Amino acid sequence: MNIRIDIECTPEEARTFLGLPEIKPLQDAMIEQMRQQIPASMTAMDPETLMKTWMPMSLQGLEQMNRAVWDAMNQSARSGSGSRQTSDDEKPESDGTTAGGKKSGRR
Repeated sequence: MNIRIDIECTPEEARTFLGLPEIKPLQDAMIEQMRQQIPASMTAMDPETLMKTWMPMSLQGLEQMNRAVWDAMNQSARSGSGSRQTSDDEKPESDGTTAGGKKSGRR
């Protein structure tokens, strides 16, 4: 059995019939608030303000950061990694001898 009911009404009538709240005053208030905020937000979009926001460090700050990175790299290069590099002559072959024919103590 199929029952079909067609109701023709406006959205306001349907909201009232279903007991839904009237949101038109809230919507109007929100739109008015957005209209007031848009011009204030546009001042934040000028190029000078954008550059200050996106690049908070001045040129001097960038130079200090660059200097700090180079100093850290130089310091680590001077101190070395602490591990001893082996030459090709000291690397053991698969049979336990080095490339120079000497017997290696490592296994």
